[in-house]
Amino acid sequence: MDRDSSLGAEARGPIDWLRSPVAIRTRCRDVLAAGLDARLEHFAVRLERLPAVVTRVVRITRATHPDLRVPYHSRWNQFRSGGVDRVAALDARIAALPEDEQARVRFDLAITSVLLDTAAGPRWSYLERETGLRFERSEGLAIASLRMFEDGLFSGEQGALRADADGLDALEPRDVAGGFQAGQRNPLLGLDGRLELLTRLGSALRAAPHLFGADRPRLGALFDHVCAKTQGGMVPARRVLAAVLEGLGPIWPGRIELFGVNLGDVWRHPAAGGGAPTHGLVPFHALSQQVVYSLIEPLERAGLRVEGLDELTGLGESRNGGLLVDEGVLVPRHDEVLQRTHAPSSEVVVEWRALTVALLDHVAEDVRSALQLGPEQLPMCKVLEGGTWYAGREVARELRADGAPPIRVETDGTVI
Repeated sequence: MDRDSSLGAEARGPIDWLRSPVAIRTRCRDVLAAGLDARLEHFAVRLERLPAVVTRVVRITRATHPDLRVPYHSRWNQFRSGGVDRVAALDARIAALPEDEQARVRFDLAITSVLLDTAAGPRWSYLERETGLRFERSEGLAIASLRMFEDGLFSGEQGALRADADGLDALEPRDVAGGFQAGQRNPLLGLDGRLELLTRLGSALRAAPHLFGADRPRLGALFDHVCAKTQGGMVPARRVLAAVLEGLGPIWPGRIELFGVNLGDVWRHPAAGGGAPTHGLVPFHALSQQVVYSLIEPLERAGLRVEGLDELTGLGESRNGGLLVDEGVLVPRHDEVLQRTHAPSSEVVVEWRALTVALLDHVAEDVRSALQLGPEQLPMCKVLEGGTWYAGREVARELRADGAPPIRVETDGTVI
């Protein structure tokens, strides 16, 4: 029996709703409405500054993708960092495998890599021995996790290209630290949290055999579950997200629970509306949505079509949120917003993230209008890649020598 099947209708409805993109948008728009009415404690909203954000995003999108064929905001792009097509090398390595197994391998890699993609800190970097190139931040984490996967670190079978429960259960601190080249001279933020996340992931795989398989549970088995839900070769993006949220739910440490279910990336804010039992809860599911964005390419390569991509939301993370603060759309109401380091559960951070998600919908609409593209051609995951994420990084580097986001958030290796 899967762990969610014991929930009654009274619990099932609210849990399913909080896992939906509709819930994310509804609660984030509640917070934005309060901001527009000047009822928020920590941020003022200046919509008149939004055109500056759109102008920057459109400029970067046109410069980076002059043909406007923008890829998805996914891990696969970062695997190609530095002009090296590591994806092609992986494809060649697995070319002799059956197509379904190739898809499972890509699921194994993408999910593991995304889950490890939380703030690395400004002092960490990764030296790729295969190329001699050095990478920082998200690109460094992507390439490090790829090389760890290729070395079989996440597999219970030595050297196998898998991420399975046996391999994740067996991980030791030295394995993860070594894989990231982390140490006193190369400190990686949230290293212990990353290890805890991976070991909890192993337990989650065993707890959901309907998603990850009963025999040697692995992340890649989620591909088979998604395929079983397709109709005419099409699968709704929201259905992929629901499966990811159900399967990964138990891995998040110290989170809010409802009816005994770990809600994951869901937090409280007084401006979030709703009735009992979800009153005041704001879901983001940023890492989980990033997982879905990174599963689109493997699904398409397997001959499936993911529809309804624009139902998914923007990501309430530091680059998108930093862009809005640095461009003056979100203005801190008091000095502590910028001066202190905040916990992910703090009202400051939840407010910032909620405003970011809600405002990204406005940015996306205006970017599409400027580029004369529709939601089908430029869904949110392409607006991010085109995009807002790089615009946030660009303006941060213009304003601060270290290129850090304007607001500091404590990281435990589990929050994007």
